Amino acid sequence: MAVPGIKEEELSLIKSALLLGFLQKVFQRDARILEQSGLLKSPEAYVDLIRGGERRVALVLSEIHGKFRERNIEIERIHQDENGIQAEYRCRGYHGKMRILWAGLQREVSSRMRAYLTGSTPAPSSSRERTDKRNLKAHPLP
Repeated sequence: MAVPGIKEEELSLIKSALLLGFLQKVFQRDARILEQSGLLKSPEAYVDLIRGGERRVALVLSEIHGKFRERNIEIERIHQDENGIQAEYRCRGYHGKMRILWAGLQREVSSRMRAYLTGSTPAPSSSRERTDKRNLKAHPLP
């Protein structure tokens, strides 16, 4: 369902919140697995690196949620299925839905994961990354 008058920037905020929420869960799971696996002699350094990435994600998510409040946007429900992530959101009182397919989500999360782990911004897009980003579309649903 398309929200009347929703701006591209607002859709981008919603998409970023979904991606970063997913990335945050990945970081939490990976740190927990490293801590509990017993496979590494000194997992602390790796866990610290992951926790640093998780803190950076949390900071950006906090900024996004501040922008949500300014623009009267709220994500009401997030559902995962075999095709990807679907979110139901409200923007200025209107309800909308967005879907991000797994193929595009996984590539984008991988790219952002590297950036948040190193504390840097992603490198300029290569032609392959530009193609991948075209495949990562937030699809408004009817």
